[in-house]
Amino acid sequence: MEEIPILGLGTWKLWCTCHKKPLVKTACTRSLKALKLDYLDLYLMHWPMGFKSGEADLPMDHNGMIIPSNTDFLDTWEAMENLVATGLVRAIGVSNFNHEQLERILNKPNLRFKPVTNQIECHPYLTQKNLISFCQSRNVSVTAYLPLGGCSGGMHLMEDPTIQTIAQKHRKSAAQILIRFQIQRNVRVIPKSVNPKRILENFQVFDFELSEEDMTDLLGLDRNLRLATFPITENHKDYPFRTEF
Repeated sequence: MEEIPILGLGTWKLWCTCHKKPLVKTACTRSLKALKLDYLDLYLMHWPMGFKSGEADLPMDHNGMIIPSNTDFLDTWEAMENLVATGLVRAIGVSNFNHEQLERILNKPNLRFKPVTNQIECHPYLTQKNLISFCQSRNVSVTAYLPLGGCSGGMHLMEDPTIQTIAQKHRKSAAQILIRFQIQRNVRVIPKSVNPKRILENFQVFDFELSEEDMTDLLGLDRNLRLATFPITENHKDYPFRTEF
């Protein structure tokens, strides 16, 4: 009899309306079915905030603010640990957690599986130096999303004169400089693109190295400028951006 291959792929996330423990497995199995996979390599808690469950992905009150659930992300984490124990996922992690929230999980009694990564917004205008240092000191990897930044105040990160100067020196694109910046910080980096040429270019970052001066100049661009602020959730008890890092 021919052996049927077991299929798994990449990373997926648990959405905030599924933080109640019974809903975690349901959400995961639904995603596996949609993806036609047997397991996920990595499953992340998208935010530390649980929302009211139901049909709406963003349940909002009459003021346009999110309606929280009464969940605790430690309970949600226990349900995610069960996904690993039963083989539905190979590893679990978090996204958009501050250091205090991550510490709560790491100090959780009877912790079975620690977060393998914390996926956070990170680029030279938001270097996340303290949070990265904290995560790495706890052996939790960091994954940078929005590594190419975006536009703020009419200025696009990749048009920053410092980044342009470094790019010209290395004969690389600004995007390649920004990706290499994260790699040299031992940060996993996930640039987003739908352009095949740019996707290929994003891989061509292992044939050069930024100097110590380059790294210092890039770190010096920090403005604590957060692009993914999720303002409709600022009323949530677990809103992650109230702390310094």
